[in-house]
Amino acid sequence: MGAVYATVQDIATYGRPLTAAESERAPDLLETASALLRREAASRGYDLDGMIAENDDFSLISKSLTVSCVVRALNASADSTPAAVQSSQSGLGYSVSSTFLNAGQQLYYLRNELAQLGLLDQTYGAMEVYDIGTDA
Repeated sequence: MGAVYATVQDIATYGRPLTAAESERAPDLLETASALLRREAASRGYDLDGMIAENDDFSLISKSLTVSCVVRALNASADSTPAAVQSSQSGLGYSVSSTFLNAGQQLYYLRNELAQLGLLDQTYGAMEVYDIGTDA
């Protein structure tokens, strides 16, 4: 088991105040979110714990990202109605379509969050459409 990058108190400081039930769930969520972040880094060829040991800034960023991940999961609580991100309705035929924000209450990291840690780099490429070759 690896390091846990944030504490329950960090959620209250950086995220939002927790209810009693959320405070009980938070330590397990923090442990899982930390493992998920470590795995995301390892899948891209980075040693996150080594990066944190070399630079304290990575520790703070990891803490912030872990808190964001856990708060997203806590906000999608089964006790409350999930928030719809996108919704559409129709008229006489009556049709409703909604997309919910984290309806499964899963832990996940956004691409821009992984980029903040330097785990995602912008890539570019090109293909020569008119390859005329060289006649030398």
